[in-house]
Amino acid sequence: MSLVRREPSGRRDADFEAYLRARQPALLRTAYLLTGDRHTAEDVLQTSLAKLYLAWDRVHDRGAVDAYVRRIMVNEHHSLWRRPWKRREHVREELPDTAYRDSYDDGQAEALWEVVRSLPPRARAVVVLRFYEQLTEAETADVLGVSVGTVKSQCSRAVAALRERVPAHLHPASPEEGR
Repeated sequence: MSLVRREPSGRRDADFEAYLRARQPALLRTAYLLTGDRHTAEDVLQTSLAKLYLAWDRVHDRGAVDAYVRRIMVNEHHSLWRRPWKRREHVREELPDTAYRDSYDDGQAEALWEVVRSLPPRARAVVVLRFYEQLTEAETADVLGVSVGTVKSQCSRAVAALRERVPAHLHPASPEEGR
């Protein structure tokens, strides 16, 4: 006999499905930006949504669900890259499938993401949350479980690293742009 009182399963499932229909594409984009790989992003999002579903009755503030899911995704992504099997190299005779490319990508976005992917996972998470998800420093700190000062310093270092690593043709003030 369960002592936890829950909403009827049908209503709970309908609410969760409505949330998924509205937010799944944006959440997949966030997961992709965190991981840099379409398949890993789908895995991270799937695991995060499963954890959200299990906690759905405990999320009282429906306006904070996105923040809650982003926090789960960041934690899940960190858990993935910490696992020992991720560090092993697997030699294969065949090359894997090519990376996922969006139909609207003109090549510059992919080149820029190669530079962003070169950042360490924590710095990449700060860049994704601050600049792509447009969260404030306080919101980013909350999602990552660090102080606002840590977000500021990690963001500053990440942006400095990006400035050093970005190819000349991607700089906003590139001489090629003036032609």
